[in-house]
Amino acid sequence: MPRDTDSRTDAGAPTDGWADTLDVHFIGNATVLLTYGPLTLLTDPNFLHRGQYAYLGYGLLSRRVTEPALDVHELPRLDGIVLSHLHGDHWDRRARRHLDHTVPILTTPHAARRLKVLHRFARTAGLRTWKSLTLHRGGAQVTVTALPGRHAGHAALRRLLPPVMGSMLEFGPTGGPPRLRLYISGDTLVYDGLDEITRHFPTADLAVLHLGGTRLPGGFVVTMDGSQGAELARRLRPRLILPVHYGDYTVMRSPLSEFLAEAEKIGLGDRIIHCAHGERARISAEAGLTPSVHEG
Repeated sequence: MPRDTDSRTDAGAPTDGWADTLDVHFIGNATVLLTYGPLTLLTDPNFLHRGQYAYLGYGLLSRRVTEPALDVHELPRLDGIVLSHLHGDHWDRRARRHLDHTVPILTTPHAARRLKVLHRFARTAGLRTWKSLTLHRGGAQVTVTALPGRHAGHAALRRLLPPVMGSMLEFGPTGGPPRLRLYISGDTLVYDGLDEITRHFPTADLAVLHLGGTRLPGGFVVTMDGSQGAELARRLRPRLILPVHYGDYTVMRSPLSEFLAEAEKIGLGDRIIHCAHGERARISAEAGLTPSVHEG
């Protein structure tokens, strides 16, 4: 059973010659395929098709209105999955049935217990906030650190929703310093506890922000809308920003255009990566290089 801080090492020989870049493939919703040299990670696997319903708990359903850019059967070999929380639009029934049960999953302790016991994903690590785990393959490594997140503003509602984590992914050569840092917000709202992130990690090369302004019955908003997303970007000041988790489900009420307008207002418009569903972006460790975006 993995500890809160642990490592797993590939037994193969190191692979030389791969570029010091991160390839980001936006599959849809909060599902992103990340490739750094020989390492491949997947975030928040959601492979429901257009018209299918995600189960959000307590009888709440939401219909998907987009198609994922890849089907679960089209995924490459994975070295790990980073799961922000256990909700039906982040871990769906297709993921549960068809993902390789031997792939390490890094997630909240709440989600880890359920994935191990109920679904037999034995290599699941539950990371408490600020705890880390490192994965290795072929001379490359990624250290994943669990960060604060809060799925709702109202304390009573938070008790009804699954706990959520943000994460910092630090990519680099095995045994060496981080070369690229990627922040994933998870389904958090903006609150003062997120300010602690910059004290642990003063910089990030890319922030992947979960937006959408998800609204539940009763008017409760449980993910960042455009204004909150821009505010979090202002607080963290990452080098680049990739918006995700918008326009995929009927409960998402804040369009991408709202976030883009708010980011432009506060002078962050030039940091946005305009990577639509199905497209790829390539992020270099060299800060002066402009990221390239192309269709998947």
